[in-house]
Amino acid sequence: MRYICQICGYVYDDEKEKVPFEQLPADWKCPLCGAVKSDFKPEVPKTEVKPVSVNTEAADLKKLSAGQLAAVCSNLARGCEKQYKSEEAGLFNELAAYFTSITQAVNDATVENVAKLLQEDIDKYPTVRAVADQNKDRGAARICVWGEKVTRMLSSLVNRYLNEGEAMLADTDIWVCTVCGFVYIGETPPELCPVCKVPPYKFEKIEGRA
Repeated sequence: MRYICQICGYVYDDEKEKVPFEQLPADWKCPLCGAVKSDFKPEVPKTEVKPVSVNTEAADLKKLSAGQLAAVCSNLARGCEKQYKSEEAGLFNELAAYFTSITQAVNDATVENVAKLLQEDIDKYPTVRAVADQNKDRGAARICVWGEKVTRMLSSLVNRYLNEGEAMLADTDIWVCTVCGFVYIGETPPELCPVCKVPPYKFEKIEGRA
């Protein structure tokens, strides 16, 4: 039996490993991305992509909040930076700063609510990915792959925090990939980002935690 990490794609093959997956301890973690054992699922055969019907009428479109627009503009700025378009990046950063300044405080920003919202995002990815594959949009498909992996890791970390509390963050550091947003907990960043494969110097250490 082969078990696949739902975050980075690492494969644990019972036939090649000394210990069967089911016999691994409960606190075992993915050697590549640090995901917990429960983030692994048995490998299943790939199925043919079925056509997906998507309603694109304006009435179904959702108006983005100021905070969401800030995140979009910030991501667009990073994209421009990677293409060495400094002027465009600066403009998007200005927009991101503006939308951030008018973003209203979130009153129910509990860890439990964050976990719920992350799971809602994860549930949407199969449909979005199916639409991308159906239209042979490689760029959108790649975004879906990266986005789902990063979201799954965030969900995994949040659920770990709900179970372990502050002990989860004791004597360790938090690193964020500046390319794809992948979050890694450890003394040093991974040798390669499990999602986008960039080297460790692309990771930023999150400072200022109490």
